[in-house]
Amino acid sequence: MPVDFTNETVTFHGCRTTLRRGGAGRPLLYLHGAGGAGVIAPFLQALAEEYTVWIPEHPGFGGSDEPEWLDSIHDMAFHYLDFLEHHDLRDTLVLGASIGGWTALEIAIRNTDRIRAMSLVGPSGIHVPGLRKGDLFLWTAEERARNLFVDQSFADRMLQVVPTADQIEIATKNSYTTARLAWEPRLFDPNLHKWLHRIKVPVQFIWGDQDKVLPVGYAAAYQGLMPHARVDIIAQAGHLPQVEKADDFLRAFRAFASSLP
Repeated sequence: MPVDFTNETVTFHGCRTTLRRGGAGRPLLYLHGAGGAGVIAPFLQALAEEYTVWIPEHPGFGGSDEPEWLDSIHDMAFHYLDFLEHHDLRDTLVLGASIGGWTALEIAIRNTDRIRAMSLVGPSGIHVPGLRKGDLFLWTAEERARNLFVDQSFADRMLQVVPTADQIEIATKNSYTTARLAWEPRLFDPNLHKWLHRIKVPVQFIWGDQDKVLPVGYAAAYQGLMPHARVDIIAQAGHLPQVEKADDFLRAFRAFASSLP
């Protein structure tokens, strides 16, 4: 039986945030990517059998407010520090994807008191000369869908869905907020690399070996800046290995989680 998730709204620091929560056990905070929280994907259902999974929608995304104070990824990081404190989450596993992984890194260079470890899937956040990133802002909707996956059946299914007016509005809102946070410079913080050494909790980077958004070479670049970090490369996967290769992703994540002291 799939785990049931509750849907709720929480308000703190003047921001109404939509939140889904399900499962039991140690808290796992999932920070979604630029596409939004979307549906409860199979990998999150699987993790909810082992953890209490918290899935908030970032400020400016989905049903959450667009607060006036949201000007940068740093504001997002402080928001989640407030979120952890507001819910008194402790010993938390943070799972961040893409821009959510970047947010997790920005959180962790500031404070890890409530974080046990972090697993980051293809996170943006740094710039590596010579490694060309894909441009989410210039791709058409079809290019974006196709460039996310190696297995084009995932893109086909995505493109076959005719969005409702509400879904179009949410997608536009998500795109606007992503641009607000990551337009210039594109998908990175020029200062983040200087402070990654401050992160002392265990960190895992998971990358699809054929990621067209952020090339797999970024995994080695991150490990060069964080030598203690673990890197797991998922074969025949694009930017969303947790979706495209869910079993391989879960195997890598569980191996990391089981290794925590």
